[in-house]
Amino acid sequence: MALDFSVKLGPLELSTPLMTASGCSGYGKELDRYHDLACYGALVGKSISRKPRLGNDYPRTAETAAGMINAIGLQNEGFDAFVKNTLPKMRGFGPKAVVNVVGHDFDEYVWLCERFDAEEGIAALELNLSCPNVAEGLQFSSEPGPCEKLVAACRKATQLPIIAKLSPNVANIASIAKAAEAGGADAVSAINTLVGMAVNWRRKEPLVANYTGGLSGPAVKPVALRCVWQAANAVKIPVIAIGGISNADDVLEFMVAGASAVQLGTILFVEPDAGQTIYNGLKERMLDAGVKRIADIVGTLKQRA
Repeated sequence: MALDFSVKLGPLELSTPLMTASGCSGYGKELDRYHDLACYGALVGKSISRKPRLGNDYPRTAETAAGMINAIGLQNEGFDAFVKNTLPKMRGFGPKAVVNVVGHDFDEYVWLCERFDAEEGIAALELNLSCPNVAEGLQFSSEPGPCEKLVAACRKATQLPIIAKLSPNVANIASIAKAAEAGGADAVSAINTLVGMAVNWRRKEPLVANYTGGLSGPAVKPVALRCVWQAANAVKIPVIAIGGISNADDVLEFMVAGASAVQLGTILFVEPDAGQTIYNGLKERMLDAGVKRIADIVGTLKQRA
């Protein structure tokens, strides 16, 4: 049986539902040495700001029982260097290139969207609305009004498809997803990391210099699954799942709950070739279940009477 792995995220068409998650595997070259990247429909790069950012003090990461805490602080080379040195390479790996943009404030987001609109070979922009390391980041991701206003301004600044990345650190993620949709987002991705903390009790020190950081990995999967399901039931635009995805079964659980695609993040630190392993696993499970088109399982979670 011929299998169809293609998915549509509004105007963005992908050959497979697998994407990388921003911040977990650079811009493609970090994974290219391990396997053929054709298993991915898109590579989502690390966040790019207008000017270079040095990030937070070290240590920046710490392992937890079922994941990790990170407080990188959005370190990146800045727009000019990215466009000159990194974007051309990112475009050459095969999967579509999605640029994740982050601003220190409202105007920086709009500036970046305007500039990236003029660059070739970019398939979409993902707006990092939900990082607590920027001046107004939590406001954009936790309040519907500011979220809709920012997405709308970015929508006017670019013709590229826009993906709004949402935070789980909110009271009602459905309302934020609806605000992003109202602002003109073509899709939403959920979730960004949960705010967490880890300490060494003997030394009486935090394990990351920032004290708190973003918790990711298998520990957050149940929260991510709930957020994806709530967002998918609130909006008509596609939802991209992120959070603790480690194997093919995880992917299919998120898709049944309403996700049209998924992003792999923390698992890539443990298994850099996880994309290929998961892709092969999806083939096996689709054949076993008699599913020809993977898009057919999206949003098929049964409704209880």
